[in-house]
Amino acid sequence: MTDHYEAQYLDLLARVWETGDERRDRTGVGTRSLFGPTLRFDLTDDRVPLLTTKRVAWKTAAREMLWFLTGDTNIRSLVAQKVHIWTDWPLARYRRETGEAIDRDAFEARILTDDEFAAAWGDLGPVYGKQWVDWDTYEPAGDGLYRRGPGINQIAELVRMIRQDPGSRRLIFTGWNVAQLGGMALPPCHMTYQFHVAGGRLSGMLWQRSCDLGLGFAFNAFSAALLIRMLAQQCDLEAGELVWSAGDAHVYLNHAHLVEQQLARTPRGSPRLRLNRRPDSIFDYRIEDFAIEAYDPHPAIAAPVAV
Repeated sequence: MTDHYEAQYLDLLARVWETGDERRDRTGVGTRSLFGPTLRFDLTDDRVPLLTTKRVAWKTAAREMLWFLTGDTNIRSLVAQKVHIWTDWPLARYRRETGEAIDRDAFEARILTDDEFAAAWGDLGPVYGKQWVDWDTYEPAGDGLYRRGPGINQIAELVRMIRQDPGSRRLIFTGWNVAQLGGMALPPCHMTYQFHVAGGRLSGMLWQRSCDLGLGFAFNAFSAALLIRMLAQQCDLEAGELVWSAGDAHVYLNHAHLVEQQLARTPRGSPRLRLNRRPDSIFDYRIEDFAIEAYDPHPAIAAPVAV
């Protein structure tokens, strides 16, 4: 099925694994990497780029997106929803700084039941949500000092601009706050989004500085498409296209089994993403507002996360 939307992803996965530059990386695991690929996905008629060569936990990705939009940076609310994708970073910090060989389940249990522990060890720093909806500003306080001013809600401003000035070339938001990168558990990978309105359709472009093709891409592409659909609905538009582009697109060396299994599978079907209602604002969606139909994927493939 070379014309299936997933074929371009599988082709990229194969190219990176077979021809990518093998390199040492921050995690110590090692990767094979290519620079600058671009993929395009049609979002019309409720189409969604949900991978079918392995089962994707799309509700987990949707819950993460909703969490970003709250501005929360603590894993506690995610853990309460049985979303574990951000736990490894604070867990690694806790083990490193305390020397305690605690397992993930015990760590998450303490996050849920101990307010002080959650505040001390569950926070990720000023990651995605903080930058998206509460970008820090500063104003003079006299004597050469500055105090924090009102935060900038980039998402609310984006909705306003799409509605009022759809031809603008400034329909952009980003998580790459240079001054605060050092305080983040992980600097933003899916870092900059730009949008374009034409013919009554909203298209979006996601630029990732770094993409783990084995694990991260499935979530990144689905989440970006979901966000485009939400924004389009809020702005009385239809969805158009997702353009995905990466700087460093890589496969971890310990994901060989994942690559082999996925490339041996044939994409199947064309799932659809339905929005069950239109909330009052972009910030009022709930997980019950999303439904995936006609999704018949191959089984999931387990693979380790590099922290």
